[in-house]
Amino acid sequence: MAYGSTPYPGPPGYGGWMPPPPPPKPGVIPLQPLGLGEILGGAFSTIGRHWKQLLGIALATYTAVALVVVAAIGLAYLAVSDRLDRVLDPSGDHAPGWDEIGPLVLTFLGVYVFGMIMLLVANSVIYASCPAILQDAVLGRPTTFGSVWRRALSRTWAVLGSVLLTALVSVVPLLLAGMMFIGIVVSMITLTVAGTGEYAWVILVGFLGALATGPVAIWLWVRFSLAPAVAVFEGQGAVASMTRSAQLVRGAWWRIFGISLLAYAMAAMASYLIQLPLSVLNALPSGGASLSDDASNGGVAATIIITSLAFGLISTLIGQVLTAAFPQLVSSLLYVDQRIRNENLAPSLIEAAAVPRGAV
Repeated sequence: MAYGSTPYPGPPGYGGWMPPPPPPKPGVIPLQPLGLGEILGGAFSTIGRHWKQLLGIALATYTAVALVVVAAIGLAYLAVSDRLDRVLDPSGDHAPGWDEIGPLVLTFLGVYVFGMIMLLVANSVIYASCPAILQDAVLGRPTTFGSVWRRALSRTWAVLGSVLLTALVSVVPLLLAGMMFIGIVVSMITLTVAGTGEYAWVILVGFLGALATGPVAIWLWVRFSLAPAVAVFEGQGAVASMTRSAQLVRGAWWRIFGISLLAYAMAAMASYLIQLPLSVLNALPSGGASLSDDASNGGVAATIIITSLAFGLISTLIGQVLTAAFPQLVSSLLYVDQRIRNENLAPSLIEAAAVPRGAV
């Protein structure tokens, strides 16, 4: 053989080349630095294996929050119904002033803020349940609804604190967006009643303000996006979780932003695709019956209403689970990935899973 030529590979164990053993994979991800496909695949695998726990927690949480918000809307309407009737009265000969519109705006703005807070509370329970499930899913251990529920509730307040503090960075653009929406509604009312659009300036201020403050809010949101996972995995408090999240995100902001954005887009698309056939099925039973038929069709009408509500609730719940749980599962896997890359977490996970090195 000529000098410098490549030697022929010998048999394994006799100086020949052998590929490195694959990384251990006791659960939904291989215990190595993760690529995009492994992160997304791990999130999908977690949903497939533990959908009962996710769906059960979501059902209990969002049902309770929906009842509270509906009650708040009802109380708000009862409080301002007389004033609302006067503002919407088409027989009025002058445009309603701020002394008439102002209380309505403040009342329903308060309901809007309350609804956002309650949604944050509900999402915090989901955000806490996702890392709680991943603690077992990554290690390949079975889990139950009760164990996930207990772990999630024990960390919900820390997660809620981090979520609320993170949400503060988006309060200004959200309020400006709400201001723009209110300006649109008020302008439509004044145009309908008096033919004037004197409150149109509110729309412009809200739009420009949201456009100016939005990028800063996005940058801060990405820096603190791993805080819920930190709160559950490491048992940290709200402020410590946000500090730890900023530390883990440092140097990987664009990667985490891109993967998180993709996860939200995929969740929204999957939610739409799941709700679409349910919406079609929801419309099918009403095709051959009318709610105005005689009493003999009362049972059919009741069946239509109950079926429609059932399909609507199921599709809404599944859509909300996907849009809330899937991105948070991705964020939790990003947390695991960052610790594997920067803190050599893989050996600890291998030991915890009782998987010897080099085994699958």
